[in-house]
Amino acid sequence: MAEVVIPPGARAEDRTVSSLQLLRLQGVSLMGISRQGRRFREKLSSARILAGDVLLLLGSNDSLAIATQRLGSLPLAERGLQLIQRKFAGWATLAFAVAILLASLGIIYLPVALGLVVIIYVGSGIVPIRDLYRSIEWSVIVLLGTLIPIGQALETSGGTTLIAGQLVALSDGYAPWVALTLLMIITMTLSDVMNNTATAVIAASIAVDVATRLGANPDPFLMAVAVAASCAFLTPIGHKNNTLIMGPGGYHFGDYWRMGLPLEILVILVAIPMILLVWPL
Repeated sequence: MAEVVIPPGARAEDRTVSSLQLLRLQGVSLMGISRQGRRFREKLSSARILAGDVLLLLGSNDSLAIATQRLGSLPLAERGLQLIQRKFAGWATLAFAVAILLASLGIIYLPVALGLVVIIYVGSGIVPIRDLYRSIEWSVIVLLGTLIPIGQALETSGGTTLIAGQLVALSDGYAPWVALTLLMIITMTLSDVMNNTATAVIAASIAVDVATRLGANPDPFLMAVAVAASCAFLTPIGHKNNTLIMGPGGYHFGDYWRMGLPLEILVILVAIPMILLVWPL
């Protein structure tokens, strides 16, 4: 797959897609057209190509090169576009579900189970071996490698004790569930500006310290961290999923908190009673 842009004066300018006969003459399929963020309501074959349009083409490397030249278009930088292989969807889902089930039942340790899934994916061709290393989120691995020591440093230097002391002081004189709620709010706030995994690493040690100071069961505090660290709804930088949909959705920074703030309040209202019900203080 390749993306090309139509410059002014190109051969394809002001012509319909059907008149170009890309599939018959070059063996290339036109998969889509992007035009200044506007959606196409008409049939793609009858669409008229204008200068500035970005075309998404599918074909062999040789045919794409010929079609790009024939259209008078300019190729854009490679972005690793590829077609979804739907024939593998069932097998991929089944392998992953079996791994999660075996890990949940305690039959296989989770990292081992997921490692076996990767081997199955590569062996069956679901993930080509050439794409194996490119599929790994190295930035996440480096992030975890650097932030886990930060969490340990906060604990050994007394940073978590200081934060926990302030949290306990704020909730002094109130029931322990107030400290639990404050911990959840603080963790959510951190998760909105930090990676959620890094937030959990840092907030988990604070949760244990708060529970110890209150003489309470640490389980509900740790579960509150687990839930809150996954609730990065207020900003587009709290989670990569938020960032990925910002461009295609045409969202602005302020759109996130308008939807995210009520959602985070709802999560707190539901999560606190449920956590206390399942893991009593």
